[in-house]
Amino acid sequence: MNLLLTLAQWLTWLLGAAALLATVLPLLRQTAWWVRVCDFPRLQIVAGLAASLLGALLLPPLPGPWQGGLLGALAVAIGYQGYRIWPYTPLHGKQVADASRPAADLDNHLSLLVTNVLMYNRDSARIMGHIRLRQPDIVLAVETDAWWLEQLQPLAKSHPYTCHAPLPNTYGMLVFSRLPLRQAEIRFLLEADVPSFHGQVVLPNGVPVRLHFLHPRPPAPAESKTSVRRDAELLVVGREIEAHNGPTIVAGDLNDVAWSHTSELFRRLSRLLDPRIGRGLLPTFHADHKLLRWPLDHVFHSAHFRLQHLERLTHMGSDHFPIYIRLSYEPTGWREQTEELEMPDAEDRQEAAEKIEEGIADAAENPAQITS
Repeated sequence: MNLLLTLAQWLTWLLGAAALLATVLPLLRQTAWWVRVCDFPRLQIVAGLAASLLGALLLPPLPGPWQGGLLGALAVAIGYQGYRIWPYTPLHGKQVADASRPAADLDNHLSLLVTNVLMYNRDSARIMGHIRLRQPDIVLAVETDAWWLEQLQPLAKSHPYTCHAPLPNTYGMLVFSRLPLRQAEIRFLLEADVPSFHGQVVLPNGVPVRLHFLHPRPPAPAESKTSVRRDAELLVVGREIEAHNGPTIVAGDLNDVAWSHTSELFRRLSRLLDPRIGRGLLPTFHADHKLLRWPLDHVFHSAHFRLQHLERLTHMGSDHFPIYIRLSYEPTGWREQTEELEMPDAEDRQEAAEKIEEGIADAAENPAQITS
């Protein structure tokens, strides 16, 4: 019995130490992948901290003078992680107001379906089913190769405005639009094998909306040893949006979570809103593991829009869930929705410039090759 009790004590504190380390590492602002990956699982880290704290309170204390300090550290870490997660719960006020226009007002609505299909997934029927059911104005599909282009090509009948970059490297991108696209182009912002879409879509009321669709390389051992290129790609777009005051949408699998330092810097630069704030996390990855999920797929938009509908769709064979969003164009709400936005300062702009420069240099020193 004493052996089991001692083992339970040590396991409790080892779990707590690991969760504390995962809480502290992202504060260092280092770009190494093993640091940045700790940005993602905040809910899981909170669960580890809470389990360790509960175990420490129920079990006899370990010998030595550290019990009180460790209990305090666990409590502080839970409070900090809760503070970071809190905006993405219904307990927080909504950053994006609910739409005031009726759902039938098609002239002033724009709907978008965002899906990471998983390139090796060969079940195209389910995502086509989602598209037929929701009838989005725009479909953005990433991780799409030539096979996926062939499977989704029937969409061109109902969505004749297209811009495609199918690739065999899990970074392909397909865009189908029911509404007219202007100045639509595929750009390679940092890397020759990582495309992004940029252009405008024209609403039925004649208003042009700027679109930026991204899928940057993630910080992961098999992809990139650091987050510098991912961060730079996001901030290049954020800085571009900063100089533009018109309706804007940024969407895609950003391989980052909304509460990371870089995502928050991007939103300050771009002045875009996150419709999940005050509504819920909508974790989209990993679709196959209920206990290991976080929100990697995003739709940010300018304050010209209010939210009509936001939904994480059901499993479609990928490791990501699709997201469907319907926005209501209501530009009179600009002032109301931007009153509490945190604006960028000189330090933010300097940090963004440094991160972009670092990302460009890293991409030049380590060019990737597209393989067939």
